[in-house]
Amino acid sequence: MKAVGRLAVAAVFIFAVLQCVRPAIPSQPLTAEIQAPPEVRHILETHCYACHSSERRLSWFDQIVPGYWLVRYDILTARQHLNFSTLGAKPLAAQKAALYEAVTMVQLGAMPLPQFVALHPAARMGPDDLNVLKAYLAPWSPPPSPANPPAAAPPANPTPPAPLTDLASVPPEPGGFAFDPSFEAWKLISTTDRGDNDSLRLILGNDIAITAARSGNISPWPKDARFAKIAWQQQPGPDGLIHPGHFIQVEFMDKDASRYKSTDGWGWGRWRGFDLKPYGSDAAYVNECTGCHQPVRGDDYVYTLPISSAAGTAARAEVVNTHAAALPASLPYQPLNWNAITLYVDPRAHSMSILFGNAQAIAAANPRTGSPTPPSYPAGAVLALVTWVQRDDPHWFGARIPDAPQSVEFVQIAAPAQPTTYRRFAGATLAEDHTSAVAAQRLQLILSLPPAALP
Repeated sequence: MKAVGRLAVAAVFIFAVLQCVRPAIPSQPLTAEIQAPPEVRHILETHCYACHSSERRLSWFDQIVPGYWLVRYDILTARQHLNFSTLGAKPLAAQKAALYEAVTMVQLGAMPLPQFVALHPAARMGPDDLNVLKAYLAPWSPPPSPANPPAAAPPANPTPPAPLTDLASVPPEPGGFAFDPSFEAWKLISTTDRGDNDSLRLILGNDIAITAARSGNISPWPKDARFAKIAWQQQPGPDGLIHPGHFIQVEFMDKDASRYKSTDGWGWGRWRGFDLKPYGSDAAYVNECTGCHQPVRGDDYVYTLPISSAAGTAARAEVVNTHAAALPASLPYQPLNWNAITLYVDPRAHSMSILFGNAQAIAAANPRTGSPTPPSYPAGAVLALVTWVQRDDPHWFGARIPDAPQSVEFVQIAAPAQPTTYRRFAGATLAEDHTSAVAAQRLQLILSLPPAALP
């Protein structure tokens, strides 16, 4: 019994000594608080400021070591990623971008941290408060008034600076992650209409990624699967459609569980602008990538739902986007096997379209020229414009992705003096429409679409 007593006394003494080992949690007044309506700030103060602000807001039990050490680590880490006390110093667009990401993290259950909520239930954000944030962000403005099907040519892509970038000489990211100049030849994984930052995106995959997506072998993705996510600024056109405008960036993910063990099995990189400048200022840039993708670790850290007919599991229906892949085998061609030339969104119809081309069409469409005139397609070239209705991206608030196919339109270029062929397949079964009253307008639109500009 005496030994037990001594141990108890020693434990109490050690516990008391440990209370003195208390590194500081810096506390500062609000210097540039986020610019938002009072009701939005109140929600953030209630649910987020305990970790994501410069104020020191600890409960009495947070003061007790060793719990204090864990809470301190969470707070300092949270402030590095997002600090609402200083966010107001950034442009309003950057402030809203931070809120979009925050809403996404809450939707996916990644924030607040489950271990934090266990002792701080007030940090949990309910659906009503979440809806207030969504209504404030309002990623989708009301669509324009209905109009007849567009016949006007879309706006020309901005001409990139000359000479064009030598893709083989693009420098790597700090830390050594290399640029892959072959990405322009990769095929489509999916596409995204981003209302949170007014961009259009094509997500392409190399052969390994495409094969994995079509077979459903993506949990995890196989070694050497690579993605390229290409982003353009949205550019409204006189035709009422939203086209890709200025090239913003291309991002890469490269799967190698051994080589990138410390970064969740993936290599990450981003190159911005027509000069393809590496995004990171030092090797720590990768923490931004891994932190953002943590909420989808159950999907091997990939936000994108691949357009694929591979069946998902009953427990995880949103593994691939089977609705968007529902193109019947009876179509004269399967455009999802081709390369993409450009894309656009019709905000009136809540639809998104991608123009694909066969080998002859792709050879004629040079997206690196940034030419203001559409390509001159040779005989034998076939174009396919696939249009989907849109749905909200289940992984990212403020984004829309393809849902069910609405139509597939084919244009086949004939030999000189022969008529160009236009065929349209539409409806729930994508049956051929032989009575289209706007065939001439649609033919003109498809042939007038310039390739989305690439560096």
